[in-house]
Amino acid sequence: MKNRAEGEEGGDLTRSAARVAAPGTVYLVGGGPGDPGLLTERGAELLSSAEVVLHDELIHPALLSRVRPDAVVMAVGKRGADRASKQAKQDAIEAELVRFGRAGKSVVRLKGGDPYLFGRGSEEAEALSRAGVPFEVVPGVCSPLGATAYAGFSLTHRDLASSVTLVSGTMRSGAGYDWSELASVKGTICVLMGMHNLEEVVAGLLGPSRREPATPAAVIQWGTRAEQRVVQGTLAEIANKARAEGLGSPGIVLVGAVAARREALRWFDTRPLFGKRVALLRPRGQAQSAAKRLRQRGAEPYVWPAIEIGPPPDPSAVSALVHELGAWDVVAFTSENGVERLFAAIAEAGLDARAFGRAKVAAIGTGTAAALLARGIRADIVPADFRGEGLAVAILADEEIRERLSEKKIVRVVIPRALVAREALPEMLRAAGCEVRVVPVYETRRAGAERAAELVQRFSEKSIDVVLLSATSTVEGLVAALGAQAGALLSGVTVASIGEITTESARARGIEVAVTAETSTMEGLVEAVERYFTRK
Repeated sequence: MKNRAEGEEGGDLTRSAARVAAPGTVYLVGGGPGDPGLLTERGAELLSSAEVVLHDELIHPALLSRVRPDAVVMAVGKRGADRASKQAKQDAIEAELVRFGRAGKSVVRLKGGDPYLFGRGSEEAEALSRAGVPFEVVPGVCSPLGATAYAGFSLTHRDLASSVTLVSGTMRSGAGYDWSELASVKGTICVLMGMHNLEEVVAGLLGPSRREPATPAAVIQWGTRAEQRVVQGTLAEIANKARAEGLGSPGIVLVGAVAARREALRWFDTRPLFGKRVALLRPRGQAQSAAKRLRQRGAEPYVWPAIEIGPPPDPSAVSALVHELGAWDVVAFTSENGVERLFAAIAEAGLDARAFGRAKVAAIGTGTAAALLARGIRADIVPADFRGEGLAVAILADEEIRERLSEKKIVRVVIPRALVAREALPEMLRAAGCEVRVVPVYETRRAGAERAAELVQRFSEKSIDVVLLSATSTVEGLVAALGAQAGALLSGVTVASIGEITTESARARGIEVAVTAETSTMEGLVEAVERYFTRK
């Protein structure tokens, strides 16, 4: 049985290695229609392992957060009406793909939608084939499927449409599409790349295509994203309606009976947070899960780290703690940052979770407990009240701890945390008779002047609807960045706080808090904001 298990494990490792981007290979990856959550699993694997990434202009920026830190990332957009210029840029893209491939680099060519649907993916594949460079194509969710589904349209319907025709509104030669080809075609028509000449598209559909003026139609801009906008009407009026509403590229035109059935099928843009621009003031690495939750609810997160996490003032104290963890009765974590930093020190020392030995491990909340579990430690103590006071009560209520204290035995508690933090936890434990040591494993610093100016500009442009405060440190960082203008800049902005302590801190600094989460986690905060807008 042992040999079989080892063989299976080896096979898994081999398969895993085969999934990463291979040297000297170019991958034409479909990035999907906009929502970064629609990237395929294969696309995500390659994007996170490739040495070079060449991406289209309209790719959602969040997709690039998956790229490895040392990768070469190049934007190769070629929008515009000048066909000669666009062709020259396309030739340059193909030359770059060949150059990197021949140099032995693993390359992802990240394209919007699907690489082969009305894009230049096939041309790039042909260029690679001519050059003898290996390539792989990873299909993506195309905009006719993704944008229509998010906008509330079904391309086919058993009672209305049994076929779909996809048309490019822009031909390579610059000539218009021969709409007479659709004269005998029934069902649904989707026109891509037709927004710049929308009037000509409509004229072609009404004329040579023989569509009735009263045919239902719709225009979808920025489908699947928080910026998504939809206009409906008849084919005869849809161009004027879309222009009046300011809709432009990127967009698709939907024509057919299915375009009249949106109300029953809408789901994305009816969500309470749809279209809300939400400022996340957490360190970038910790904001990703909350950003994902917001996008799933139709919001668009803006990550602005109010604080930066830096090394502790005395690294030797952290190193010493790593080698004596098992000698403590309780190791109490008050944040995910504390978990991350201490485990980094444990790994640097060549150790693992076994370094905790007999010590009980306490976590201030479910988020911190999840960070521990991801590293092989299941927290022994997690309070119902996610504050320092709650953690102290939970530690003192532990049966073994309570018994030791009642017998006048020493209970030693170490708290790996930030250099500056609330003192409620250590003070309550000391008052109960515990021996407590606080070991700073990281230090928080406020964002610099350049980053502060970026935030001020966002608020000045009224491009933030909601601010999420996840800790007192984010409150301090926000106030420091906005300065004397804080009150005016936050006017009309919904401010939401992760818990009562953070709310008190904000109000003490003149910030009015509209939402305070009942459960002090980022998930609880996002849900509280969603409930708030649902009620409104």
